[in-house]
Amino acid sequence: MSMNIDVATPKRTRDIINKYGFSFKKSLGQNFLIDQNILRKIVSAAELDETKGALEIGPGIGALTQQLAQTAARVTAVEIDDRLIPILSDIFADTKNIHVEHGDVLKLDLKALMERQFAGLSGVSVVANLPYYVTTPILMKLLEEKLPLEHIVVMIQKEVAERMAAKPGGKEYGSLSVAVQYYCETELVCIVPHTVFIPQPNVDSAVIKLSVRKQPPVDVEDEDHYFRTVQACFAQRRKTIANNLTAYVGKANRDQLAPLLEKIGIDPSRRGETLSLQEFANLSKALIAAGF
Repeated sequence: MSMNIDVATPKRTRDIINKYGFSFKKSLGQNFLIDQNILRKIVSAAELDETKGALEIGPGIGALTQQLAQTAARVTAVEIDDRLIPILSDIFADTKNIHVEHGDVLKLDLKALMERQFAGLSGVSVVANLPYYVTTPILMKLLEEKLPLEHIVVMIQKEVAERMAAKPGGKEYGSLSVAVQYYCETELVCIVPHTVFIPQPNVDSAVIKLSVRKQPPVDVEDEDHYFRTVQACFAQRRKTIANNLTAYVGKANRDQLAPLLEKIGIDPSRRGETLSLQEFANLSKALIAAGF
């Protein structure tokens, strides 16, 4: 297929689906984007150029892949659905800078894949329209494995994007907000209505840009402990920090909590959603010092 013919139009998408007899698998959360304007916004947010690579997850029939290949030096698209591999190979037969990798991104050694595919490039970003049902596991894998990424620009469920970008004090702010903001600076790029997909999902989407930090914004003694502390504070959202932490340190140690919290300037009656990343860092440090 010529790279001049856009994949992401309603007609072209239906033509490809009909030509290859493709049927959507609900279990894989397949929704194909049919809006050129939104694709351009996604690609633009990733800040790619002819010296950089793009790692795409779940290319579908290649609407975003096509746009990425026109901007980046190299595109590697990881697709789990074996029925799409021959379709992608056919559509991009004449496009030299696209590599399609058949596999489950949650099981792949992404560091090795990136070394293999993007050697010699000045930077790599993940750019993807992620299936809703595996958004968080995929993003946490990308972040926890500390892959050498510049940006992660993904289209995800609007509600999840809002949670990732949320600031302390609101109902959207939770352990996901803290985890993502520990690793990245977050920016909501745009809201995407459900009407620009085939088939249409039930909810709206959003494009979020995560710029991977060189250093976390807070100093943490033990990352695992830090994230366990955060999880503990959000275990039951309606409960105070003191009550949630009681379950974490054990009822026998309850009396130690109030003085420990007061010492670091945190009112025990506050809730987890009011704590900043710095306050979580202070709390984790204090719990480690107290032997918890």
